[in-house]
Amino acid sequence: MTELLLGTGAALPGDPLDNEEIGKRFSADPRWVERFIGTRTRHLGVDLATGKVTHTLVDLATEAASAALGDAGCEAGDIDVLILATASPDQLMPASVNLVADRLGMHQVPTYQLQSGCAGAVQALDVARRMLGGDRRTALVIGADSCAKHLVLDHDFPSLPPSELVNYVIFGDGAGAAVIGAAEDGPGVRIGPVCNSFVGLGRAPGQVIRWFGAADRNSTDQPVEEDYKAIESGVPELAADMVEELLDRTGWTAGSVTHLLPPQLGGRMTARISAGLTERFGLEATEISCVADTGNNGNALPFLQLHRARPGLAPGDRVLAVAIESSKWIRTGFALEVT
Repeated sequence: MTELLLGTGAALPGDPLDNEEIGKRFSADPRWVERFIGTRTRHLGVDLATGKVTHTLVDLATEAASAALGDAGCEAGDIDVLILATASPDQLMPASVNLVADRLGMHQVPTYQLQSGCAGAVQALDVARRMLGGDRRTALVIGADSCAKHLVLDHDFPSLPPSELVNYVIFGDGAGAAVIGAAEDGPGVRIGPVCNSFVGLGRAPGQVIRWFGAADRNSTDQPVEEDYKAIESGVPELAADMVEELLDRTGWTAGSVTHLLPPQLGGRMTARISAGLTERFGLEATEISCVADTGNNGNALPFLQLHRARPGLAPGDRVLAVAIESSKWIRTGFALEVT
């Protein structure tokens, strides 16, 4: 028995916003955004002129899931397990995954919601694979994030510390989804090892996202905080560790890998990580990245990359995907092989 990738889907809200538009709204120099972040455009589920939310997390997750079902040739009733990974649910309860299930018309199906950052989509894929078997043959896995609730549009932006201002230019909203199925040996896009390890013992968080309730809603704590220097120094090495682990577990040579889905942080850092991995391992793989165009969509990114890669895959292709979470340092990855 093996697991196959049956279909993928993606959802991005509204038109892409370029650095000029973002710069005007948030008092950020577009040249700084280009040089420091390397992100050209991003999509936001909020109207920057009015502050009105146009796309909720559930909206985006449902759209991506519907697209993945269509791509796989499945109906909602064919799904035996539904898993959503997100760091930004619309509310804490009810869980967003159950609202997505309701919109899709699913009933009497096990649902799970994983709260995690950039590693969450791979963690959800890992859980889905482990749950297949017996009567459970097909799983729908979604990764989605929305930063709309963190965009305070009346800030005095020039006074914000860089660790907070960077969040207004690096992130975007979006969702990605994948349908996977258990099958007898046969042709298709086989899912190889899925790796997921917490590696943050004794290590300070590189990112913190705080939630406020009725008792502390007037807190002056910074809601989203990035230690960009720690991320810049830590992620490349963890990405290399994951590539090494995937090569070891698959038994593949680096030269046999045809596609690389590297961690998606910002356009500049992603390019540096990919170049470093190529040089270190002697990879000759095609890089599949999207963050420079979509913004950092958190949990959506691995599935957005997969959605971009899948139409071009051919028999014999081998794919390595890596996602690193800096909140408390998690390294994840997975391998695919087209047979």
